Amino acid sequence: MAVRAKFKVTGINLTGWGDKPLKTITLSPVSQGSPENKAFYEATPSGEMKIGTLNEEAGKQFELGDEFYIDFTKADKPIPA
Repeated sequence: MAVRAKFKVTGINLTGWGDKPLKTITLSPVSQGSPENKAFYEATPSGEMKIGTLNEEAGKQFELGDEFYIDFTKADKPIPA
């Protein structure tokens, strides 16, 4: 079974990382702005997610205030090597 959440970009931080900047995106659960956001807030009222990317094109997809659906699907356990 998958679980869907809706998060909003609440912070963006650029830091040096070798020859490429590391873009760290902070996301928090949505809480207002639409009836849908209110329903998501009731299911996930708190939390925080941070992702970092060195990929400039991927980083351009995230701007402050943007909202994203995040789907969690359980992965199979890895087979030991």
